[in-house]
Amino acid sequence: MIDRILKKEQAILVGISHKDQTKEQMLEYLEELKLLTKSSGAIPVKIFTQNVHSFDPATLIGKGKVQEIQKYIDEHPEVDMVIFDEELSPSQQRNLEKETKRKIMDRTGLILDIFAGRAQTAYAKTQVELAQYEYLLPRLAGMWTHLEKQQGGIGMRGPGESEIETDRRRARKRIALLKERLVEVDKQMSSQRKNRGQFIRVSLVGYTNAGKSTLMNLISKSDVYAEDTLFATLDTTVRKITFGTTPFLLSDTVGFIRKLPTFLVEAFKSTLDEVREADILLHVVDVSHPSFEDHIHSVNETLIQLKAIDKPIILVLNKTDLYRVADDDGYLHPVSLEDMKKSWIANLSPNCVFISAVGRTNIEELRDVMLKIIREEYVKRYPYANF
Repeated sequence: MIDRILKKEQAILVGISHKDQTKEQMLEYLEELKLLTKSSGAIPVKIFTQNVHSFDPATLIGKGKVQEIQKYIDEHPEVDMVIFDEELSPSQQRNLEKETKRKIMDRTGLILDIFAGRAQTAYAKTQVELAQYEYLLPRLAGMWTHLEKQQGGIGMRGPGESEIETDRRRARKRIALLKERLVEVDKQMSSQRKNRGQFIRVSLVGYTNAGKSTLMNLISKSDVYAEDTLFATLDTTVRKITFGTTPFLLSDTVGFIRKLPTFLVEAFKSTLDEVREADILLHVVDVSHPSFEDHIHSVNETLIQLKAIDKPIILVLNKTDLYRVADDDGYLHPVSLEDMKKSWIANLSPNCVFISAVGRTNIEELRDVMLKIIREEYVKRYPYANF
């Protein structure tokens, strides 16, 4: 019994290249899907890829690829689930489950499962539960019927079949109740934010695992949970900090990610209101990641969605100690801080600072840039005060 509880589920990952996604992008997103899978507690054991001109309305991928996956499952019965990097329709998910006799998940469902495992406060749990119900509602009919005797596992946290069964009315009532709760909490949090109105507010934003919480700990000398994993924290943390004689509020928020569904952004509205209502944004970037430019773009797209892109933004290029460039022979070499400041990367933003939060490198320069912009914002708000 104990072995069964401790056994990690094994997952097949499926990526698709198509007219809107190149093969290179597919492979890159699959690397991220691997990390998401590991963050959920499962083990990715096999990857299948396919290039399609158009999606199959019944199974997303072609019948031949479904048979190829089924053959692998027959040869490896220990496989528990198949995870698609693309979003599946409810009918596609049901058809694939019937074909494979395995749990089928898509990227959105996997992210929701990670959120369900990471939510700590009652408020975060309510946000996640609402997002889960809205995702599960169209998928209720016949959902995972072949797994009816199985308890727990990836994708089964939160509102599972045992609770909502196939009662759509009950699910809709629950959604309505959760939305009412969040409206009440929104009012309370909005009131709290107004009470903090005399201070300039700085909000940390960035792609998940960019190092926001580590930087938060460093600047505020607090103990915010930080881990080298995707979505290590979902709850907003706010700290009052003073640089010299200049006070301000610093908040940490949930990390962003590519292909983040609109309804999930809406579910985390109040958490993300810290970003909307901030005066200054610290956009933290893992500059050592091969796709850090794409990460910047993804975060900026979300900031546009939140109508928060026009604020003063400091681009904090973190993890400089891990940044490497290849020479003519393909060997990777570290780059000095001074050389990074002279590189093309420094032109990505007018306010660009290279740091290593873990190595505590160049934090004084970040502090100086922050202090300059914070004082400028105070002068705008209180023209006759002395800052």
